[in-house]
Amino acid sequence: MTAPMIWIFFGLLALSVPVAHAMLGGVAAALWLADKPMAVIAQRLYSPTQSFPMLAIPFFILAGNLMMSGRFGIYLVNIARLLVGNFKGGLGQVSIIGSVMFGGVSGSAVADASALGNALIPVQQKEGYPSGLAAAINSASSTVSVLIPPSIPLILYGLVSNVSIVDLFVAGILPGLMLGIGMFATVWVVANRRNLPRAPLAGGFRAFRGQIVSAIPALLMPVFVIGTLRFGIATPTEVSVMAVAYALLVSGAIYRDLTLKGLWDALAGTAMMTGAVMIIIMASSTIQWVLTAEQVPQNLAAWVQSSFHAGWMVILMLNLVMLVVGAFLDLPAAVLLLGPLFVIIGNAIGLDLVQLGLMMVVNLAVGLYTPPVGTTLFISAAIARCGIGEVVKALLPFYLVAIVILLLISFVPALTIY
Repeated sequence: MTAPMIWIFFGLLALSVPVAHAMLGGVAAALWLADKPMAVIAQRLYSPTQSFPMLAIPFFILAGNLMMSGRFGIYLVNIARLLVGNFKGGLGQVSIIGSVMFGGVSGSAVADASALGNALIPVQQKEGYPSGLAAAINSASSTVSVLIPPSIPLILYGLVSNVSIVDLFVAGILPGLMLGIGMFATVWVVANRRNLPRAPLAGGFRAFRGQIVSAIPALLMPVFVIGTLRFGIATPTEVSVMAVAYALLVSGAIYRDLTLKGLWDALAGTAMMTGAVMIIIMASSTIQWVLTAEQVPQNLAAWVQSSFHAGWMVILMLNLVMLVVGAFLDLPAAVLLLGPLFVIIGNAIGLDLVQLGLMMVVNLAVGLYTPPVGTTLFISAAIARCGIGEVVKALLPFYLVAIVILLLISFVPALTIY
């Protein structure tokens, strides 16, 4: 069943069929060819929806949407300008610092790329940034969000690998900061080569200290999430609900800018994003059933062990596979498809599964700004109104930085301490 399922799946993807529907089409064809009951699809579609930890996904998404529905986005940009605006290419640096702070609120690279891109790319263009460079900075820096807790991709990996989400969140902080620092340095080098302007905030600290104080409650959300999880006060699902209550308190009582329209928009956005993630989770469950029935993970692990005699070679192979897959599949779908397979391989070579999760998320995050499917790439290019080729050319140094950070995470386990 496996071979026809894979061929039909990729064939449907080539025809621009949505990923979840391509998965279901591949599984349906495989079951029909093998004369297996189609009831398997209905059973497997229903099964993953009964997972209690899965509730953390919509609640964390809602918390981020609520927090970003008002003035917090403006505060965030102004604080970032205050911190790094005096550097060469200050507005580019603001995009990166903003992503680090935004990631701790939203946990979504796509939300980051859309919110900060709309706020910063037009301003960068007015300041003389080439459109391709402005889009490149936004599309690459937004992927820092997938490592800074609460991270939706890390939650998905934790669900399919049975790895502690708390450990993944804690372990993602240092690699996320490393990735942000690497991109910060890249923008600084590019800005000096192109003589891009500084962007200090008019009035400095004295003029905007009120906004800094106002932004502190929202910026404390990742601290609240990690602290509550790390000290065992609540489970990830319970913390996600507490995060929504915290976001409602901050937006409604402290900022006082949560309107009925803002609440409705946050709920609608959460429903759409959750629906997109859930249909992929449900469809991937059917593929995992076929792979398990055919014993593909076990056979693959045995083949890897017999073909690659050194652990570092296996790790390198896993990275290459994930980079290629990430260029063609969205991050959630790739995590759900590759996670169960790679966990077995990781166990076979003694690779720490938390380290594997961070490797996977960083690898697949590169795919978010890599053609032909890169989500943040296309969002940023659309905002900047420029061609994909122009953006990809400007992205070359960012790819280099991401690969260096990826190799460090892959071969220096101390960087993923949890």
